[in-house]
Amino acid sequence: MAGIGLFRIFDPKVRRHLISDEGEVVIDEVRHHWVVFVVPMLEIVLAGALLATMVLTKVGASVNLVLLVLVFVLLAHSFWTFLTEHRDRFVVTNMRVMRIRGVFSQTVATTPIARVLDITLQKPIIGRMLGYGHFVFESAAQDQGFREIKWVSRPDDRDLTIQRVIQRTGLRASASVDVLQGDEDSDDDGTGPIGMDSAQEVTTTSTPAPAAAQSSSRPSPPPSGSATKSIFNSERGNWIDND
Repeated sequence: MAGIGLFRIFDPKVRRHLISDEGEVVIDEVRHHWVVFVVPMLEIVLAGALLATMVLTKVGASVNLVLLVLVFVLLAHSFWTFLTEHRDRFVVTNMRVMRIRGVFSQTVATTPIARVLDITLQKPIIGRMLGYGHFVFESAAQDQGFREIKWVSRPDDRDLTIQRVIQRTGLRASASVDVLQGDEDSDDDGTGPIGMDSAQEVTTTSTPAPAAAQSSSRPSPPPSGSATKSIFNSERGNWIDND
């Protein structure tokens, strides 16, 4: 119980890095596979064996001192390894991916989920037996610590989760563009803002002349020999160009 409480104290506290007011939530928080803790556990067992040797065996003071130093080094190294692996987290949210690591000094690297271009899942033979794998990301954030994410437990499930988030993010972006453009804007000539066709643009930006000017100068009707050419027609307006 004391160990669990100690690790809670050194937990990286991922939730405080979220943009809560924008609706960001954690989809998956990836901790390292238990295989990374095998070596620290062996070091603790070896340190316990050395302590038992010191207690049960009558050796000289110099030998006891050397054994005590070895025990201290093994315990310190195992504890540091535990903390380093415990605080190294790869987090997938509905907006971005993050990697948080570091014990005393902390490094937080983030990149939008849409910038993840390609994901390679590597599963060595031992990894397939024990249930871990390594992710290799191809993105614009390779220099920020996202190039390789190693010792990922349940790699197949995590890969599917990331792919779903990427697909849903792309679908949301496409849906947003469709909503802005509208289904009736097939006649957009590309000169106006998204969601506004040329008729709306001309109608909005044209400024009516003053009443006095309109009363004093009325436009003369076009000559009888000229033809009226319509270069834009839509259900919401007509743009008539008189030759």
